[in-house]
Amino acid sequence: MSNGRVLMANHQGNYVIKLTGDVRMTLCTTIDSCLDSMVDDARFNSVIVDVTEAEGIDSTSLGMLAKISRLSTPKMGQTPLLISSKPDITRVIESMGFRDLVFTIVDQSDLVEAADLEEQNAGEPDENAARDRVLEAHKILMSLNETNRKTFLDLVECIENQIS
Repeated sequence: MSNGRVLMANHQGNYVIKLTGDVRMTLCTTIDSCLDSMVDDARFNSVIVDVTEAEGIDSTSLGMLAKISRLSTPKMGQTPLLISSKPDITRVIESMGFRDLVFTIVDQSDLVEAADLEEQNAGEPDENAARDRVLEAHKILMSLNETNRKTFLDLVECIENQIS
């Protein structure tokens, strides 16, 4: 698998966030930075998340995607669009309860212009910041449904015990 990357484009408040390669916890700072830029933009209007070139995606990154939806949906008045063309990636996303509740999921779209995408890099988080983002991401996933709550409860409790 290739290293994960986060690319982003903004055209007059319409954002595209594209995740490629192996999307892991190490990208959570970058994803969070993109989210901050987006929601702080007075012209923010919409966001599309494109995972068509993702080779894998871990639960922390899925939690960050749920955070993107959670913060953008009220501003947009609808759930954001997520493009996922690989059945295994789509299956993982749907297993978390993302379909319709968190994202409108489609398998292709001509709305994304690759030429406008620029690689984003927020750098490596320090250990405490990374732990905080992992905890936040999993708490968001837990809040989506009972299956997620049961799946991630032990992990969240373990992280919280490390903090105290």
